[in-house]
Amino acid sequence: MHIHPDARAVVRALSPDQPVILNRPHAAARAARFFIEKFPGRSLYAVKANPSPDLLRVLWDAGVTHYDVASIAEVRLVRGTLPAATLCFMHPVKAASAIAEAYHIHGVRVFSLDCLEELEKIRVATLAPDGTAPEDLTLCVRLRVSSEYSELSLASKFGCDLTEAAPLLQATRQIADSLGICFHVGSQSMSPFAYVQALERVRAAIVEASVLVDVVDVGGGFPSVYPGMEPPPLEDYFGLIARTYESLPVSYSSELWCEPGRALCAEYNSLIVKVERRRGRDLYINDGAYGALFDAAHVGWRFPVKAFDAYGNDNHADAACEPFSFYGPTCDDMDHMDGPFELPAGIGSGDYIEIGMLGAYGAAMKTAFNGFDEAEVREVTDEPMASQYLGNRRDPRVSDNVVSLR
Repeated sequence: MHIHPDARAVVRALSPDQPVILNRPHAAARAARFFIEKFPGRSLYAVKANPSPDLLRVLWDAGVTHYDVASIAEVRLVRGTLPAATLCFMHPVKAASAIAEAYHIHGVRVFSLDCLEELEKIRVATLAPDGTAPEDLTLCVRLRVSSEYSELSLASKFGCDLTEAAPLLQATRQIADSLGICFHVGSQSMSPFAYVQALERVRAAIVEASVLVDVVDVGGGFPSVYPGMEPPPLEDYFGLIARTYESLPVSYSSELWCEPGRALCAEYNSLIVKVERRRGRDLYINDGAYGALFDAAHVGWRFPVKAFDAYGNDNHADAACEPFSFYGPTCDDMDHMDGPFELPAGIGSGDYIEIGMLGAYGAAMKTAFNGFDEAEVREVTDEPMASQYLGNRRDPRVSDNVVSLR
């Protein structure tokens, strides 16, 4: 892969008419090392955030050995890319055939569930041909918890209610060699207190069920930095999680897990797009809602941006910035990203924009709708536009006796 110092150098070298995805392996490796060294337990990469084989290898080389896979396609991908990786099938609703293939062919031993029906499905699908039950299953019961502190809720689709947790934990304990309990506070959690609340639900479920729990998995939700979204440093999250976990009645005998997705890959990618037309404050660009900018269109996500002229020069650097919206290249009116994206007032047709922090749910969401699926991939060596890992996040740390006023 061609390596360039930054986006400007890519524009100078290519004058691209198609979008260009920029990879920053050093940023993803740094994020992985941060979690491995500082999270007080085991970190599983949530593959759905960005399933790039190149990224998977970067994370593996940086020390990530466990991967949260959510489909049989992801199981096959990661097993084929990283043969020695430990795969955890953490989607709570799976096809029986997917469970069977994952267990019998790909060596998956960790599964999640949130109801008795799924537990029975796992039990039957993992039986040996002679009907012998397996003795090596780790089964994680997913609790429904609040997403009130997160930018994107994950509270409605999966998870058993606290009232259902005790009988499900007890039934799962009878089948599992290792019993886990897991949850997800939602994507881009803006307060570490979200995990405190969720772990208190875990405490209540364990006490009511009176079962021995071997794994407590706090899921994902760890945030990255975007315009208008500057969360506390990740150390604050880790500290509160550790102190709350240590107070659980099973902390002495269980493992602590987490499933970062966005936090490991957001800084891995940015995107160069070309401005094809300007109409007032609307810029028509060559990627959009059906490409890497799905989140910008459908959930109003704002991303950092930089502008260059057709020669890669930063001619607008001293110009006042104004708010712009984007239209993508397809014929669909919904191919619109409202932003606002702060760009130089003089930007126009033929200029380029680098859109940062697209490593999570960017390239992974790209489709071929309307024929707009071409993109080059290049590697760059500069730093991402924002970072949780460069040591420049604000202090002091959040206190652990946090009071929720929400």
